[in-house]
Amino acid sequence: MSEHSIRTAADRLFEALGSGTPCDPVRELLPDGDLAAAYAVQETNTRRGLARGRALSGRKIGLTSKAVQAQLGVGQPDYGMLFADMAVPDGVEIARDRLIQPKAEAEVAFVLGRDLDGEHVTAADVIRAVDCVLPAIEIVDSRVAGWNIRILDTIADNASSGLYVLGNEPKPLAGLDLRLCGMVMEMGGEPVSTGAGLACLGHPLNAVLWLAQTMARVGRPLKAGDTVLSGALGPMVPVAWGSVVEARVEGLGSVRAAFARE
Repeated sequence: MSEHSIRTAADRLFEALGSGTPCDPVRELLPDGDLAAAYAVQETNTRRGLARGRALSGRKIGLTSKAVQAQLGVGQPDYGMLFADMAVPDGVEIARDRLIQPKAEAEVAFVLGRDLDGEHVTAADVIRAVDCVLPAIEIVDSRVAGWNIRILDTIADNASSGLYVLGNEPKPLAGLDLRLCGMVMEMGGEPVSTGAGLACLGHPLNAVLWLAQTMARVGRPLKAGDTVLSGALGPMVPVAWGSVVEARVEGLGSVRAAFARE
């Protein structure tokens, strides 16, 4: 891969993010199947954001469904950065100019109380590091026009991140059955997505473990205070502007994302 290709792809996505006008896919700018090149594009724009005063608040995990992995021709999840300005309080209305073509999915969010920065992070380390667990709605978005994406596009585009909303009642990890917890997401009071914890790599903690190991390896380890969105519990759905999306996760309560009409 060339630095010119990385920069050109990063510029295209960064301009789309700033203008709110979606762009062409970036996959044709990168070597076919080169995930490292796509992550280099993501890292370029992460550094740009940090240089402009944005602050990291955590990470998101994508492609935790085996069916979606097969659809995109990959055998593992992907990751993206969460910035503090992406966090929206529960139920607070989201302006239309903050998003381009949003979709919503319900997830389990983990807030860490300890660093996970070692090379050999284990499941026990992850369990000890979790401070609390919350229901979350991730509002995914794509800077690529018409969601015409493949794996290189979504990785380069910060794993198609948009905004995220956390519930307001944190729960301790102890006593929760996150593998079998059921989820129902409604839009305008009508069910639009259902699922359970096992849809997320078999267990949401499996996804967090994968992320912790990966982040330590690439030099952006998870730290105390970070929020981790562990991946969708059910299918994502397009957002209808003017609606309220509510997700209920068994054992965790509910969370709401409100979308402005105008």
